[in-house]
Amino acid sequence: MTEWSWIHPASVFFLGAALLPWVQARLRGAYLLLIPVVAGLMLFTASPGVYGVYPFLGQELIFGRVDALSRLFGVIFILMAFIGIVYGLHEKGRTGHSAAALIYVGGALGVVFSGDFISVFIFSEVMAFSSVFLIWLQRDAASLAAGFRYILMHLFGGVCLLGGLVIQLMATGSTAFEPTAVNGIGPVLILIGFLVNAAVPPLSAWLSDAYPEATVTGAVFLSAFTTKTAVYCLIRGFPGTEELVWLGAVMAIYGVVYAVLENDIRRLLAYHIISQVGYMVAGVGMGTALALNGSSAHAFAHILYKGLLFMGAGAVIQMTGKRKLTELGGLYRTMPITLTLYMIGGFSISAFPLFSGFVSKSMVVAAAEESHLTTIWLMLTLASAGTFLHTGLKLPYYTFFWKDSGIRASEPPANMLWAMGLAALLCVGIGVAPQALYALLPYPVNYAPYTAHHVVGALQLLLFTGLGFMLLLKMLDPEPTISLDTDWFYRKGARGLLWLADHPIARADARLGEAYLTLVLNPLARLVQWSWVFERRVIDGAVNGAASVTHAFALHARRIQSGQLQHYALAMVVGVSVFLAAYLLWF
Repeated sequence: MTEWSWIHPASVFFLGAALLPWVQARLRGAYLLLIPVVAGLMLFTASPGVYGVYPFLGQELIFGRVDALSRLFGVIFILMAFIGIVYGLHEKGRTGHSAAALIYVGGALGVVFSGDFISVFIFSEVMAFSSVFLIWLQRDAASLAAGFRYILMHLFGGVCLLGGLVIQLMATGSTAFEPTAVNGIGPVLILIGFLVNAAVPPLSAWLSDAYPEATVTGAVFLSAFTTKTAVYCLIRGFPGTEELVWLGAVMAIYGVVYAVLENDIRRLLAYHIISQVGYMVAGVGMGTALALNGSSAHAFAHILYKGLLFMGAGAVIQMTGKRKLTELGGLYRTMPITLTLYMIGGFSISAFPLFSGFVSKSMVVAAAEESHLTTIWLMLTLASAGTFLHTGLKLPYYTFFWKDSGIRASEPPANMLWAMGLAALLCVGIGVAPQALYALLPYPVNYAPYTAHHVVGALQLLLFTGLGFMLLLKMLDPEPTISLDTDWFYRKGARGLLWLADHPIARADARLGEAYLTLVLNPLARLVQWSWVFERRVIDGAVNGAASVTHAFALHARRIQSGQLQHYALAMVVGVSVFLAAYLLWF
């Protein structure tokens, strides 16, 4: 179908954001919850097909491609939007924050249902410029600086995407968003644009830099959409790109290693976003049906459990005002519900059997094993152990147990607990009954997660990781330190460029300017002045003199014109006589 026979879910969020300022404060909570409900109805009533096709500069803008893959991501995006809105209902008078979140979700849905690269670019920029306000609205110096760096990185990714699609259009004559071979500069630039949003090292530091500085609710939204939208784009555009296998495996290890060093609870969780997205990127690179299903399923599960983890961390920050492991401890006494719900997220990300992460992450690991990628399998397995060590054990132990920090915080507002409870219920539900998730995947699923091989292997890994945590507990004590990430290189590089521009280049420019003034501009000015004098006195004088002579001659000639025929005849005779005389004398 090429006509609009449905309402785009993104338009529901955009319209909802536009009308939000005019909604009465007492109705605003119900209004916000209604938006994802209506968007979900629009999605579930849409049949597979292509909608909203418009001609644009000889190309087609396709705003509504509905198939199994886009529907899967659309479902989880709308579901997470609902959970995030519930989580933030206690925040009154933050219309701008809610509007930014709605536009952000709308941009993510716009990307998911786009059928061409131009539409993908447009909605990606909508996401970037709306999401940065979820950081800036924290309203402190750190969030302002982090948001500025965040938007700069996404502008870089957007420029790469735009340049790539223009080159691709010139090379192929098409901007269709279809599987693309990485065989030229155009596809490479498009891929880089997606990799920036996926937080692939060394272009990943924006995530761990910005997410911890966002608002408590804003971080929940940020954890769900940008990186998973990029994963969707990779699945759609670059399945089977072998380089992604190694990039993903490196991401999985990289995030875990940096989480070891981290003291900030939300920054620790941010590094584990990078690690978990690495599984998805590796699955895209493998390109098999099992791997692509695994990447899709893990994106779905990750949005839920990572949102739950960020909600748990946000609840701690909200109620204590602290975010460092070294400042926390002993909260299990006063925040037992938060601890319980957080641990469900921790078990899910650690791939415990009967939790969502187990039925999704194991698909990617099994795909690596099935493809005989032994090194990749080993890297992903080690990363899984590290995830349990730090997100499932270290963070909850030092936050809720360890020492008595003296903080006696109460449980967060009821709406925050309800949101966490809904996410936790879904994490358990998917883990217990994975077929509901598998039915949404883009390819037929022939994978059985609960075999003896998978379950025993997972439990062995978790058991030995737990034993290692107990043995190394003293070595894992958090330290009030700051970890240097890959952004150190381009921050230092940028400072070097600024110094270069401010000192040697500026001085050279000043000296060059002085030389140019002395050797070129001043002589040229004198030449212009002399030319002006020459023009006024010589050229204008000659012209004016010729004009005066002509004018005088004309006055005398006027006297000859008496109007009498005899005078004209006499003048003609005299003129002919003078001409003949001159001719005879000369020749």
